[in-house]
Amino acid sequence: MPCPSTSDELVFFVNGRKVIARNVDPEVTLLSFLRKNLRLTGTKYACGRGGCGACTVMVSRHDPASREIRHFSITACLVPVCSLHGAAVTTVEGVGSINTRLHPVQERIAKSHGTQCGFCTPGMVMSMYTLLRNHPEPSEEQLMEALQGNLCRCTGYRPILASGRTFSKESYGCQQKGTGLCCLDQGENDSSSPSRKSDICTELFAKEEFLPLDPTQDLIFPPELSRMAENSDERTLTFHGERVTWISPGTLKDLLELKAKHPEAPLILGNTSLGPAMKSQGHFHPILLSPARISELSLVSKTSDGLTIGAGCSLAQVKDILAERVSQLPEENAQTYRALLKHLKSLAGQQIRNMASLGGHIISRHCYSDLNPILAVGNTTLNLISKEGKRQIPLNQHFLAGLASADLKPEEILESVHIPHSQKWEFVSAFRQAQCQQNALPDVSAGMRVRFKEGTNTIEELSIVYGGVGAATISAHKSCQQLVGRCWNELLLDEACRLVLDEVSLPGSAPGGRVEFKRTLIISFLFKFYLGVLQELKKLVKLFSVPDSHRYPEISEQFLSALEDFPVTIPRGVQTYQSVDSHQPLRDPVGRPIMHVSGLKHATGEAMFCDDLPMVDKELFMALVTSTRAHAKIISIDLSEALEVPGVVDVITAKDIPGTNGAEDDKLLAVDEVLCVGQIICAVVAETDVQAKRATEKVKITYEDLEPIIFTIEDAIKHNSFLCPEKKLEQGNIEEAFERVDQIVEGEVHVGGQEHFYMETQRALVIPKTEDRELDIYVSTQDPAHVQKTVSSTLGIPINRITCHVKRVGGGFGGKVGRPAVFGAIAAVGTFKTGHPIRLVLDREDDMLITGGRHPLFGKYKVGFMNSGRIKALDIECYLNGGCTLDDSEQVTEFLILKLENAYKIRNLRFRGRACMTNLPSNTAFRGFGFPQGTLVTESCITAVAAKCGLPPEKIREKNMYKTVDKTIYKQAFNPETLIRCWNECLDKSSFHSRRKQVEEFNKKNYWKKKGIAIIPMKFSVGFAATSYHQAAALVHIYTDGSVLVTHGGNELGQGIHTKMLQVASRELQIPMSYMHICETSTATVPNTIATAASIGSDVNGRAVQNACQILLKRLEPIIKKSPEGTWEDWIEAAFEQRISLSATGYFRGYKAFMDWEKGEGDPFPYYVYGAACSEVEIDCLTGAHKGLGESGMFLGSSVFFAIADAVAAVRRERDTAEDFTARSPATPEQVRMACVDRFTEMIPRDDPKTFKPWCIPIA
Repeated sequence: MPCPSTSDELVFFVNGRKVIARNVDPEVTLLSFLRKNLRLTGTKYACGRGGCGACTVMVSRHDPASREIRHFSITACLVPVCSLHGAAVTTVEGVGSINTRLHPVQERIAKSHGTQCGFCTPGMVMSMYTLLRNHPEPSEEQLMEALQGNLCRCTGYRPILASGRTFSKESYGCQQKGTGLCCLDQGENDSSSPSRKSDICTELFAKEEFLPLDPTQDLIFPPELSRMAENSDERTLTFHGERVTWISPGTLKDLLELKAKHPEAPLILGNTSLGPAMKSQGHFHPILLSPARISELSLVSKTSDGLTIGAGCSLAQVKDILAERVSQLPEENAQTYRALLKHLKSLAGQQIRNMASLGGHIISRHCYSDLNPILAVGNTTLNLISKEGKRQIPLNQHFLAGLASADLKPEEILESVHIPHSQKWEFVSAFRQAQCQQNALPDVSAGMRVRFKEGTNTIEELSIVYGGVGAATISAHKSCQQLVGRCWNELLLDEACRLVLDEVSLPGSAPGGRVEFKRTLIISFLFKFYLGVLQELKKLVKLFSVPDSHRYPEISEQFLSALEDFPVTIPRGVQTYQSVDSHQPLRDPVGRPIMHVSGLKHATGEAMFCDDLPMVDKELFMALVTSTRAHAKIISIDLSEALEVPGVVDVITAKDIPGTNGAEDDKLLAVDEVLCVGQIICAVVAETDVQAKRATEKVKITYEDLEPIIFTIEDAIKHNSFLCPEKKLEQGNIEEAFERVDQIVEGEVHVGGQEHFYMETQRALVIPKTEDRELDIYVSTQDPAHVQKTVSSTLGIPINRITCHVKRVGGGFGGKVGRPAVFGAIAAVGTFKTGHPIRLVLDREDDMLITGGRHPLFGKYKVGFMNSGRIKALDIECYLNGGCTLDDSEQVTEFLILKLENAYKIRNLRFRGRACMTNLPSNTAFRGFGFPQGTLVTESCITAVAAKCGLPPEKIREKNMYKTVDKTIYKQAFNPETLIRCWNECLDKSSFHSRRKQVEEFNKKNYWKKKGIAIIPMKFSVGFAATSYHQAAALVHIYTDGSVLVTHGGNELGQGIHTKMLQVASRELQIPMSYMHICETSTATVPNTIATAASIGSDVNGRAVQNACQILLKRLEPIIKKSPEGTWEDWIEAAFEQRISLSATGYFRGYKAFMDWEKGEGDPFPYYVYGAACSEVEIDCLTGAHKGLGESGMFLGSSVFFAIADAVAAVRRERDTAEDFTARSPATPEQVRMACVDRFTEMIPRDDPKTFKPWCIPIA
């Protein structure tokens, strides 16, 4: 146990101010310390694992050796605050403020429209700020690298990167600008009239108006810290926490003595491996040793035979060291270093590379390691040191397997790593395949090395090591031994594939799944290595005029593209919009590219989100206890141990609910039975969030499993397990139509689910008032009225006692429509029982466990068509995986069925849909609300018809599209004029037909890389299918100084609804936006609001604001007529004197919308929006990797999916494989690779599904 003695003082600086922390707990992260201790809430909590970048800050340290200051970005959620002794931390608040001085980075990201919800923006700002501190004029490559570790879920990266490019000295416009042309100036058939072109604008910001970058304005590194670093204090620092002791020795000797004394204590530097393991996997270490102050662990030495790098060097430093060495060495000596560099560029994000150490990466021995396979084949040596002395061990298969005889002894540490130079006639390559190119763990990684007898292709030495295919990094040592002495030719390749597959065997039940994909990658990588080495051998043969060079096999020109990796390129794009009329007054902002009203506050971290609100008096924290069983009876709940945890105040169960416990089939807190893993059973209330979370692990629940347990749609159909009746639409005579067609095709489509991953997790703060059982609830929601109603029924008090406040939401996408009411209600019960304010903030793991996402779909279609491609009959049946309760599944099913026809007029249709009940968390509203999944089925039908007719899919789409005014399947009138215009413009602007020809030419010339292209139309219906859901209200006050306060029923989710409402009010009142303000959305100012959803929030609330402003202007008319030359302030003052009300409620009754499902007809939607998107992709047939061109939103993004399908179809045609295959979305590298059938997919072993239990199963 930790020693109870006094802790040392922790000294560091934050934003130029000295922080002296006494009794700091080693388990506290920098993020927690910043937010709770220093109240610097600009740094956000989003994932807690260093993966999203929302908590990025800059750390600066003085390097005594070089006497330079190092600035580097890190993720504060992983960094233990104890590790920061002697460091300077800069947060977004220290960069600039709207109240003092903005930094150019902050100004430019806001004015470039690079913020929407703003939750990720402080992290983006800090990554770019750190880049500029190191490189004031960064290259585009450096900009991309700096932002690799930052995720954005709503803005998209184009405007964020556009803001960063304004600092670059390189051109950041169209790549054809040098010619005086722009790729968007002309399409294939540029028929746009000159007057039309003059209406189009592309300028979203004026670069010349930006503040210049002035490095002299940046915070200086505190001189006190420089002195501390120069006069290094060699004493050991110790920090004692409640459970953990942190020891930071000042010398290597002290470290070795401590390691001998505490052999089980891990060394901790970046905390990128240990931190997540302690947080999520329950790993616990009572003593942690920090070697951060030991300079010997960061030494680098170059020798004639290799490079020795200190184990304490960060991966970012290793990358720089290797890059420098590669530039100095002949190519033949730098092969291993080049291979390592290749993987270091894509390993994690920049922040993680800045934190993670080389030694930590090696010692962690993660099975998915990117570097260990390369280090292993490169004959790397590990230099170990202990109190007893030094020794060396090889980084080989025995070390990687963790064999005691080849491992570190408990008292040893890794001092440095020696990586030898490669030699002439030696070749080293690295391979990896992940779900995306950057910042993603690899499915399989590999290092491969071969050395030939000089002047020949005879193998002298061969080494192949894989990551991701077992519990540890695995060497194919036996296979390599058998291949020594063989010649490098096709016979060797076939034998090598057979041997390696046999040795590196992967059971069907292997953790991580994707077994057949991984087996295929094992030999696909080997083939790539074979080709690459053959290519290099042929170059050497030419260079040294080796005799008998004809012995080397020729490489087909078609095969050469297999050797090229997809380059990481900076996304480029241009947004065009219609210019405002030249006669429009300058003060009228409608139609202009107005910056988000909170944009600058997003960029400075001053925009307040729910959990940024200061702690209130007597506040308690809540953590949820969830089910660990999918379907079970609750036998007992034992709270005794949880209640004994220090700081725990109470545990809330269903018995504590004074009112209604949710619905009969959807309880807030489980009673008697649980229906899924993640169902909420009870909630712990404690003095701190750490205590509450710790106590949840002490709640003991006894279960009795129940049958059946249903996870998949297939099982739900088998058990007749459905949440609601079937929804059906039909027109024409489908059976008769099928009798008269030339061909009929039937097929299946599987669409996977999707996590919401809004950057701000679900959270609520409930504050009781002192009388009348009133509550203030601050909640991150799209529907505060629903939260209000749910809390009211849960507590059994009137709605008028509850006020819900929403300042802004850090992303919603539908996931914050229904679910926040559950969390708000449970927190309110805690407040009701304890009398204290309750704060509930879900961590990312709980959020993803408890809340559902997009509904997975299984679709079956039968389509009848003529040989010309004209579709005469279409029958689609869809099944959604709804999860364990109804939630929004019935409405999602209805919307799916209503929108299935998309842009096509087919006379004979039958659409059917059902929502399946399964033992999974309930799926809920998600952007598109069933439309993306359903329409993917429809578009897959089109693709299948095209394949059978031997025609391009775009021809089938054109042939079957709506052409004239007509009626939809549900009998609503529809004019396709705008749809057709979008389609034609997209064809033209994308130069589709010439691109199609180029794709075909590329595919003829390349066997292992293929391109595909697709264009997709979209008819998307806006709004809800009920009139009452389109009503909206607003309240507008004009104060006596002329300022205006606007409130409305919409919620700011990042879509800029508040900005739009102020634009409307500005136009209607004919005054500048600067006169106006929106405070928040509150149920006390605008009651009975509708969820901000269905793409209609700005529309209906804008009408309500317009109405309120028109009422006010009408009241002011007599005064304005009497004094037309007066100012706005004069008129308002006069109105007040004349007792004219300066407050008005605006109201919009809503669009009429209804649907009669019995008759199968109605007018369910107010109107439609239209679009078309073209995407071109290139796929690697050997790995499944793909790279797309184009940026499309939501369903239009399916053009990427169908372009991938187009590329795969080209592969299958070329290889005489059946062209029709089951479409599965998402088109992951696994799906793509396994669809590209070849000799390697045929070579792998296949397991009988009955002989093993798979690690995961598809639920669609």
